[in-house]
Amino acid sequence: MVVLTWALSLLLNNGDALRKAQEELDIHVGRDRRVEESDIRNLVYLQAVIKETMRLYPPAPVLGLREAMEDCTFTSSGSSYHVSAGTRLLVNIHKIQRDERVWPEPDKFMPERFLTEAHRDVDVRGQSFELMPFGSGRRACAGIGLGLVQMHLALASLLQGFNVSTVGNTRVDMTESSGLTNFKATPLEVLVTPRLNSELYR
Repeated sequence: MVVLTWALSLLLNNGDALRKAQEELDIHVGRDRRVEESDIRNLVYLQAVIKETMRLYPPAPVLGLREAMEDCTFTSSGSSYHVSAGTRLLVNIHKIQRDERVWPEPDKFMPERFLTEAHRDVDVRGQSFELMPFGSGRRACAGIGLGLVQMHLALASLLQGFNVSTVGNTRVDMTESSGLTNFKATPLEVLVTPRLNSELYR
């Protein structure tokens, strides 16, 4: 629910992206049946929305403790850092995924970036270290596959089935809470109206 809340918030604040996602659903699924899991592979813009949401608002902005197995030195931004064996480290996913050297306009919601040559093949499953909302390696989230299917299908179902807007057409407050899980600091209030034939809601 964390990613879906952020995704819907971002779409509500970016009407063009919301329109594109709903148009893609109309083209590839239509309005005479409900979206199914097998449709997701054709919904490339919706997939880009989920990736961009997890880039901007990873559900767990800091990965759990890691321990350096051996002494190492690395250089970043012209400074050298030494890490001794046994040092415990936290991985700041939030910062990595907003690195302007990798992501132009890193704080801007741009799902289209995942449709370009530069980022099309970036994988959220921990194989692309510039985007790893589920972690990486042996300690990556065990539920990646199920989580991705559920996120895509839930967002697709909501956007196909309903027109969404904010109360009073105001912008959604994007303030983050503090903690191990990246919740919105304020509740998301949404108005929904049906987009499909009433028979499809039974």
